Amino acid sequence: MAEKQNLFEYNEESIKSLDWREHIRMRPGMYIGKLGDGSSPDDGIYVLIKEVLDNCIDEHTMGYGKQVDVTINQRTVTIRDYGRGIPLGKVVDVVSKINTGAKYDSKAFQKSVGLNGVGTKAVNALSQSFKVSAFREGKEKTAEFARGILTKEYKETKTTEPNGTLVVFVPDESVFKNFHFIQEYLDNQFWNYCYLNAGLIINFNGKKYVSKNGLLDLLQRRTNEDELNYPIIHLKGDDIEVAITHNSDYGEEIFSFVNGQYTTQGGTHQAAFREAFVRVVRDFYKKDYDAADVRQSIAAAVSVRVVEPVFESQTKTKLGSQYMSEGGPTMKNFVYDFLAKELDNYLHKTPGTAEALKRRIEQSEKERKELSGIRKLANERAKKANLHNKKLRDCRYHLNEEPSGKDKDAYMEKQKETTIFITEGDSASGSITKARDVETQAVFSLRGKPLNCFGLTKKIVYENEEFNLLQHALNIEDGIEGLRYNKVIFATDADVDGMHIRLLLMTFFLQFFPDLVKNGHVYILDTPLFRVRNKQETIYCYDESEKHAASKKLGSKPEITRFKGLGEISPDEFARFIGPDIRVQPVLIKPETHIQKILEYYMGKNTPDRQDFIIRNLKVELDLVENATNASNA
Repeated sequence: MAEKQNLFEYNEESIKSLDWREHIRMRPGMYIGKLGDGSSPDDGIYVLIKEVLDNCIDEHTMGYGKQVDVTINQRTVTIRDYGRGIPLGKVVDVVSKINTGAKYDSKAFQKSVGLNGVGTKAVNALSQSFKVSAFREGKEKTAEFARGILTKEYKETKTTEPNGTLVVFVPDESVFKNFHFIQEYLDNQFWNYCYLNAGLIINFNGKKYVSKNGLLDLLQRRTNEDELNYPIIHLKGDDIEVAITHNSDYGEEIFSFVNGQYTTQGGTHQAAFREAFVRVVRDFYKKDYDAADVRQSIAAAVSVRVVEPVFESQTKTKLGSQYMSEGGPTMKNFVYDFLAKELDNYLHKTPGTAEALKRRIEQSEKERKELSGIRKLANERAKKANLHNKKLRDCRYHLNEEPSGKDKDAYMEKQKETTIFITEGDSASGSITKARDVETQAVFSLRGKPLNCFGLTKKIVYENEEFNLLQHALNIEDGIEGLRYNKVIFATDADVDGMHIRLLLMTFFLQFFPDLVKNGHVYILDTPLFRVRNKQETIYCYDESEKHAASKKLGSKPEITRFKGLGEISPDEFARFIGPDIRVQPVLIKPETHIQKILEYYMGKNTPDRQDFIIRNLKVELDLVENATNASNA
């Protein structure tokens, strides 16, 4: 016992004090969530952009500055607003002194996004270079930093620049390894700002983002008009705006916002909307509909403005406020009172919409009742199968008991790291299982090729054992709110069969659980096709061009191995490909994409158009291989 005490001596020297910069760099997750390489929409590099933009939006909300200019040149991000500009004497403090800012003065920034004076400090500390300039009443003040350390402070000078603030930063490559920006994620980020701030103009790399109709524009962009059961209902009031419709997709898709902040994890306002919508619908039709039937296939957006909102983390992805303001109404009562008046009035004034909504609800009710018997039997089969089969090798995160108190926050934050690999065959799943991080990575093994479920009803999900067990493993039977893993990764062989399995899996998710894809949870694992090595070095290559470059680098006829399947990659090697440097491709669906049409094109009956598409793309692929070979030989 004495030896243990000596090994883990706890004294005054054990206590350390970190300055703001050191703390942010040591614990970046507390400030910007997970790091990531940009392949996920909630990766840290997008949060850095958001933290700077939030300040610009707060200026716009207070009535200063209608335009924000954003430029991303490779890895350099430039953001310029035309608000009031940071007070010149406080430029350095605002971006480098923790708990310093104007957001503590509710008169200066009422119902703002930024609250804690932390955002730009985190950006500064996590950037390899950071420059801030404030322009105010014909004067300019500029300061430069490197990883949060002030490197140069310029004297105040005269300027002809209009009022506002300019921030230029490069995310630190030692923190955000191999990062890259994905255009679709940036598009959604900028559009959301514009939907929530009518008249705001964001210029990004030559593209203009502006919205006149707020959440109505959002739903029009995120849904297909010919799939809607009725025209979008758009309602606005003091500190609240909603847009509602139903479509032909399964599940429910609700976008929620607080003070212009996209709350991807929902929160009290989203829960209040879901509950209030059901109550108002029941009252209007005077029928006790099942809540699941009312919300099935709903597409909606809700935005509220709250005085000093309480979020569950610095990244502000989930609202915790129970009240609209101190001494004001509860969130539940506020949202319900608004819908009880405005939605009820709307449905009375537009009987065609009211009838269409009723038909949609009763159709969902009919489908649910038809499935109830099959669903019960399938659930019993799934429970029995889970006791004996080895299809799911779960991670310890889900096997451990959920903690309470302070430890619960860390537990919930860890959920963002959870991943499930869907593999084909025992050999591939065996290699991944041995190589995975058992704390957060799970493996689900498919048996053969899944069924092509295009055009089939949800009944097939319960009748097909593979699909039934898969949906139970993910816990998405009643929607993605209970999704057990933040990332669902297809880990199939890089051959024709493997790609076919990917298509069949994507068809399954898009047909029955489209919100899983739309919310950025589905990915494809990149694994190397070749291993090129000599006695000194081993290089793993993901395509022909990388193989030829590696061969040229190593010279002297290196050994080249072509991996025919994932099962051929040893667990030791696999650990490199699913660890911190994992390469994944997100499965992205553009808002304007018509899911049923795209499924019909790729997974329906064979057509001349599809044959032409395959031939054209096969030729492109062959040309790429030939060009890579010629370049290597040259």
